[in-house]
Amino acid sequence: MASTEPAAAQTYNPAYPVCLHVCRAGANYYDCSYTSLPQCNASASGRAAECAINPYFAGVENPAAYRRHGRRAY
Repeated sequence: MASTEPAAAQTYNPAYPVCLHVCRAGANYYDCSYTSLPQCNASASGRAAECAINPYFAGVENPAAYRRHGRRAY
């Protein structure tokens, strides 16, 4: 059976690298206003929530660039 209620958009603030995902009855949302995982974890402590890396963080670089470290073949 389809719901007639409008779906709530989930927003990811691209200005912050960490999001708090809150899961509780009547609410399931992301709060992307944290600058670090420890900061977010402190807020999530004791709540039905978990922290995650923001996939839409504007400052993120190409993850493949981090794998380019190491020896070069000549």
